[in-house]
Amino acid sequence: MGAELFHYSELLASGWSREQVRSQTEADSLVRLTRGVYAPTADARADNRLAAIFERLPDGAVAGFHTGAMLHGFGDVRSERLHVIVPAGTVVPRIRGVVAHESVVPVRDPVIRQGVPCAPAARCAIDLARTLRRMDALPVLDLCLRVGACLPDELRAEVAKHRALRGVCQARQLATLADPRAECRQESQLRLVLVDAGLPVPEPQFWVYDGHGVALFRIDLVYRERRIGIEYDGSSHLDHDRLNHDRSRMNWLADQRWRMRHFTARDLYRRPAHITTTIRALLTTP
Repeated sequence: MGAELFHYSELLASGWSREQVRSQTEADSLVRLTRGVYAPTADARADNRLAAIFERLPDGAVAGFHTGAMLHGFGDVRSERLHVIVPAGTVVPRIRGVVAHESVVPVRDPVIRQGVPCAPAARCAIDLARTLRRMDALPVLDLCLRVGACLPDELRAEVAKHRALRGVCQARQLATLADPRAECRQESQLRLVLVDAGLPVPEPQFWVYDGHGVALFRIDLVYRERRIGIEYDGSSHLDHDRLNHDRSRMNWLADQRWRMRHFTARDLYRRPAHITTTIRALLTTP
């Protein structure tokens, strides 16, 4: 697991007294990473704390859910607690800050991440897609594909292993919709709002070319046959230089007969019906 870790019982067996362990800990020569597990001060890093907790977990435990996604590089939804997957019926010691998920679906071929066993990326993604809100789940799947943690076929294959489990219908729908081209959480959520309203699936990150075949601008979401462009405007669009660029960009796109609509966080989270009504009207306008 990388750095050398010492169990309290091992220190006592090697000749240390309880008082020595206490004094070395108080002097910061020894660090208590978790109950009963210590490391030299130089080795007391966050990944070693993770490894130390795994020293207390039963055989077969692997990092999963939020923690697994973070270890694989697509931790879009954070959790302060460590999430692990254990086989059903496993007795897990109560450890502060650890959430143990008993699973009837075995974790096949775990991988090592930061020195600890971790469920494969597709397993972590689908577990989250089953259990998170839809608006949180799709960004996780999009980011999983975007960083290359797994492939779309792997997501769909993983869903098949979870049939009859809670939330599997949602996970199956979202795995089909997941797209590695999505570039931010809000863009994924905007796409989901449109799809859940019964509108066609828009195409993410579409390049628009000039008459010489030079790619000039990208649009967050498009219905290319109708020349409808949809943009999420976050706080970065309030920058003065960005505003000037956006104005020039919008004028050029309008000259090319693109019908652009821009939405903000207020639209996305407080009045999504405004978004769907606006885009539906455009789609039905000749």
